[in-house]
Amino acid sequence: MGGVLIVKHLPIAAAALLTAALPAAAADVAATNARLIGWAEALAGPALAARLAAAETSETLTPLAMFMDADWVVKAVMLGLAAASVLGWAVWAGKLAQVAVASQGVARSYRQLVRAGHLDGARTLRGPFGRMVAAARAEALVSEGLNPEGVKARVSSELQRIEAGATRGMQSGVMILGSIGSTAPFIGLFGTVWGIMNSFVGIAESGTTNLSVVAPGIAEALLATAIGLVAAIPAVLLYNHLTRVIAGYRARLADAVALVERTLSRDLDRAAVRPDPCVTPLHLVAE
Repeated sequence: MGGVLIVKHLPIAAAALLTAALPAAAADVAATNARLIGWAEALAGPALAARLAAAETSETLTPLAMFMDADWVVKAVMLGLAAASVLGWAVWAGKLAQVAVASQGVARSYRQLVRAGHLDGARTLRGPFGRMVAAARAEALVSEGLNPEGVKARVSSELQRIEAGATRGMQSGVMILGSIGSTAPFIGLFGTVWGIMNSFVGIAESGTTNLSVVAPGIAEALLATAIGLVAAIPAVLLYNHLTRVIAGYRARLADAVALVERTLSRDLDRAAVRPDPCVTPLHLVAE
C-alpha cells in the first residue's frame, strides 16, 4: 500500500521539483549572460560583446534581445543550432571543392589513357584512376599466359572495389548534413517546449495572464524552433545537392572503369597476336 502511495505521488513530486528548478534557472540568466559576454569578447572581440550587452538591456523584442533574455537551456539550444548551421555550410563547401578537384583529375587521366592507347603508357596517373591502371597492369603481369577471360574477370572485380572505395571516401562527411536536416527541427522544438514551460511557470508565479507579460517568454521560446528550421532547411537542400554531385563523380569513375577494361582487353588481344620471338619462322627453316 505504501508503494502505491509513492507511485501515486511521484508526478506531483516531479512537478514540484521542476517548478522549483525553473525559477532558479530563470534567476541565473544574468550570470549566464555575463559569462556569455565574456566569452564573446575573448573569442570575437569587444564589438560583439558590446552588441550582446546592448541587447541584454534592450526593451525591444529583437532576435538578439530575445536570445539574451532566454535561460541557459534555450541559449544552449540556439547556439548549438547556429553552430550546426555553420558546420553544414562548411561541409557543403568543402565537399563541393573536393568533388570538383577529383572530377577534374579523373577527366585528365581519362584523356591521357585515351591518347596512350595502352596501359603501359599511363603509369604516371594518380588518384583512383591511377590505382585502377596499376591494378590492371599488376593482374595482367601475374596472370601472364593464363586465360584472358579470367584475367578480365579478376581485373573487373578489382576495379569495382576501387570504384566503391573512392565513392565511399567522397561520401564521408555528407551524412553530417543529413543528420542536421533531420534532427535540427526537433532540437529547436525541445528549446521551444522548455521555454514555454518557463513562461507558464512565470504566469503561475505572477498570477496574471496579461499578454504583455506572457508574450516575451513565448516569443523567446519560438525563436529556438525558428533557428532549428533555419539550420535544417538549407542542410536538406545542400545534402540533396551534394548527393547529385557525388552521383556525377561516380558516373565519371564508372567511365574510367570501362576505359581501363577496354584498354586491358586491347592489350591482351595485341599480346595474343604478337609473334613469339623464340619461334623461328617456317620459311627461314625451309631455306
